[in-house]
Amino acid sequence: MDLLLTGVFLFFVFLIGLLPFPLLYLLSDFGQFFLHRIMGYRKKVILSNLKACFPGLGEHELDVIVGQVYKNLADVIAEGIKGFSMLKGTVKKRHFIINPEVIEPFLEQGKSVIALPAHFNNWEWGSMSPGLFTKHPIIAFYKPLSNTYINRFMKWSRAKFRTTLASIYETSLVFEHHANTPSVYIMASDQSPSNASKSYWIKFLGRETAFLHGPEKYARMYNYPVMYVDVQRVKRGYYTLEAVLLTDDPASLPEGELTLMYSEKLGESIRKNPGSWLWSHKRWKLTR
Repeated sequence: MDLLLTGVFLFFVFLIGLLPFPLLYLLSDFGQFFLHRIMGYRKKVILSNLKACFPGLGEHELDVIVGQVYKNLADVIAEGIKGFSMLKGTVKKRHFIINPEVIEPFLEQGKSVIALPAHFNNWEWGSMSPGLFTKHPIIAFYKPLSNTYINRFMKWSRAKFRTTLASIYETSLVFEHHANTPSVYIMASDQSPSNASKSYWIKFLGRETAFLHGPEKYARMYNYPVMYVDVQRVKRGYYTLEAVLLTDDPASLPEGELTLMYSEKLGESIRKNPGSWLWSHKRWKLTR
């Protein structure tokens, strides 16, 4: 069964890889319509999350944002599959890091950096573009897929862009193994944790929210500088990434402060463009 699913997956990767971007976005428009109007993919979750975080929204405003959420989701899916066949020049032009000079001095001094992005705008290309803007190793943590063939393909694909995908289940070993090699660690940090007791609890978008403890744990343990990665859509298919320094001395901060700083930056991004975040995620399924 895994081989059959892999064959179907690779067929769509090949097919979508042949499409020029204008046709890709026609396909994405159909995907948006299907997810929103026909399938109603997680619509109750999206509406519930939005209403709880923005209780003052009127029905029209809510409808507009919901449409933007589905459009963003459809684009990310289409662009994510397209990414497997994109050339380096195309990735660099469409997912452009505007200030690598903020990160580079730390790496040149022999210090690794922890980059904290979110599921905001196109996060899929975020495992490809960083390696095109620095000569230093890029390590992106991810949850391995159950299909071992597709999992291998994904790791091979990202390696073309100088990114090593590392399992979230081996985080400690990866940090330990690369302790003497200046690297950029990419840790998406807005997922809902699996363990409430190990989480940092923070007021986020007006709601008590559990945040992963891992990014702060390793930042404090190794005292690595930490960056928030702000991804903005310039126009359809084109994004800028800005590295915002949260701290260059996390070990000196009170416990939980770094996670609070990250949540505040993410909250600012979401409030400016609420339709660009992954509201279909069951972000608030945990309670204290």
